[in-house]
Amino acid sequence: MASQRLGLAEEPGPSPGESELAVNPFDGLPFSSRYYKLLEQRRALPIWAARFIFLEQLESSPSGVVLVSGEPGSGKSTQIPQWCAEFALARGFQEGRVTVTQPHPLAALSLAMRVADEMDLTLGHEVGYSIPQEDCTGPDTLLRFCWDRLLLQEVASTRGSGAWGVLVLDEAQERSVSSDLLQGLLRNARLGNLPGDSRVVVVTDPALEPKLQAFWGNPPIVHVPRGPGVCPTPVYRDTVPTDRVEAACQAVLELCTKEAPGDVLVYLPSEEEILLCCESLSREVEPLALRGPPPRVLPLHPGHGPAVQAAYEDVDLGARRVVVTHWLADFSFSLPSIRHVIDSGLELRSVYSPQIRAESQVLRPISKCQAEARKLRARGVPPGSCLCLYPKSFLELEAPPLPTPRICEENLSPLVLLLKRRQIAEPGECHFLDRPAPEALMQALEDLDYLAALDDDGNLSDLGVILSEIPLPPELAKALLASCEFDCVDEMLTLAAMLTAAPGFTHPPLSAEEAALRRALEHTDGDHSSLIQVYEAFIQSGADKAWCQARGLNWAALCQAQKLRGELLELMQQIELPLSQPAFGSEQNRRNLQKALVSGYFLKVARDTDGTGNYLLLTHKHVAQLSPYCCYRNRRSPARPPWVLYHSFSISKDNCLSIVSEIQPQMLVELAPPYFLSNLPPSESRDLLNQLREEMADSSIESVSPSTQEFGDACVLQ
Repeated sequence: MASQRLGLAEEPGPSPGESELAVNPFDGLPFSSRYYKLLEQRRALPIWAARFIFLEQLESSPSGVVLVSGEPGSGKSTQIPQWCAEFALARGFQEGRVTVTQPHPLAALSLAMRVADEMDLTLGHEVGYSIPQEDCTGPDTLLRFCWDRLLLQEVASTRGSGAWGVLVLDEAQERSVSSDLLQGLLRNARLGNLPGDSRVVVVTDPALEPKLQAFWGNPPIVHVPRGPGVCPTPVYRDTVPTDRVEAACQAVLELCTKEAPGDVLVYLPSEEEILLCCESLSREVEPLALRGPPPRVLPLHPGHGPAVQAAYEDVDLGARRVVVTHWLADFSFSLPSIRHVIDSGLELRSVYSPQIRAESQVLRPISKCQAEARKLRARGVPPGSCLCLYPKSFLELEAPPLPTPRICEENLSPLVLLLKRRQIAEPGECHFLDRPAPEALMQALEDLDYLAALDDDGNLSDLGVILSEIPLPPELAKALLASCEFDCVDEMLTLAAMLTAAPGFTHPPLSAEEAALRRALEHTDGDHSSLIQVYEAFIQSGADKAWCQARGLNWAALCQAQKLRGELLELMQQIELPLSQPAFGSEQNRRNLQKALVSGYFLKVARDTDGTGNYLLLTHKHVAQLSPYCCYRNRRSPARPPWVLYHSFSISKDNCLSIVSEIQPQMLVELAPPYFLSNLPPSESRDLLNQLREEMADSSIESVSPSTQEFGDACVLQ
């Protein structure tokens, strides 16, 4: 038996009179009665039939790589990590801990909670998790669930996390950038902190199995058998509804009035539609004459973590749960009690265009793989129901077979910076499951060069090494480093945290009173200073939730920003960067903050060429409008600024610049690299900047302050 060869004991059974004597091998304490209840549920999972086969392959795989292929809901994400922990325990902890990556932080959190419960262990001790702003691990942690982006950052960092005995790359079919890149780095055998006897387990949906098998050189594959239960026959609508939210709500209400047993899972494209659907359902289920308690409506998306725990709780007094979600729950969340699925067949994704350095919000059909995964959620005996809010021909004609790899749709500057950190001189040297477009890689290299992250040989400069240590987009990390030179670190830390956290406003003002309270938080210098002012007021309120609600502010996002700011401060102290005292509001601090921002965001500048609010972007000839949330939109005086710096540009129905502040063109000429200004496309704006540069060059050299000259040499590296 595989368990005997590995030195593993059979899972203890609840034999009468002896169950209280069985001891948990991970903490040495007797098993609880709940452990045996959950063990019975675990043994009923489809993957349990493959347990010994998996352990045999994990022990004997010549390459140390094992693929696990199975459908959603088969138990892969909860059971494979536990078996890997048994494997590590049998080896006496000599090869380090088990690390399990997840493409979404919420999935890492929820799985850690569930697995700790199943293993009868305390979360944060033997089982832990690492997600942004929260590291719930300790020195005794053997099994860690981790967001794949954090693990990738650890791998690239000189402060890496040390060796692991088994690395489990879960949900590989989601094709996150970090998961794809981790596989490429592992395949290249470039991870020097991996011991020679380590193991890699790649867990995937069967649709991606052939591609992964070829990529890894035909490693052993563990196939998870299909579980019991019958898949429902999908019911398709004749046409796509004009109002998806209303159609989804009506479908849920029909299920409630029919009192069909089981929980409901609703898929909508975006977080905005998820929240609208939840608000509408919460109102409409109340007047229904139902037997038993009213349904619990739970939104499940990255900005609403509490629903994860509620979705995994045992069914409470027969209350039906209606979980409203999007692509997040295609693979990463298994909810056993789901019996009914309502699928819109669409997803809203951000797609980055390297040619114009902009993101577009793309509403598109899901893949056939995702559609199948959604349908499988309703499997059971008897089968549940699956309502598709689209015709059958919709996916057959328009849907791709697999989800689009995110590495082909995201800004690759952080990825290229990380590859350079791993001393891979050319991104082409790294193997990819799907290679990104050459123009995307070239644009990323060009942007890093403008930011002075690369030296003349194309390797990381000293500044680039520091940038690669900071878990922020390169331009924001550069602005944070520049704040050390300009003595505004305290303010820039706050701003970096606010720009990284979720959007601060939950909705447009709902009343004149709310609008007035918001206006009181606006700063005359623009959105960046307004974000700092919002954060300071939030801290002064004692992080009060009611204070946020009165102003339409996202309380969870502000709490996240508070945690992130603390992390960034700790990191800057670790790498011994100079800090500064708070000075927000002073004239000198105002100018210093603008200089720090321009030092990182000179690639994102626009000019109002005719005074009408139509901003022409400097790096390409796109015209954009200010976001409806921009503080300049509602001002009568002064007029909208002629030159602005923006945080992001999204191509949508109104082409919006988000998070905008006024800058002076002299500051841009002073701090941007000369060759960047020279490479701008022909325009009136470029001519004005070049003329200004000549005038400034003709001025007396003594007029340049020593601090500015020092910064130009040390950070801008022109």
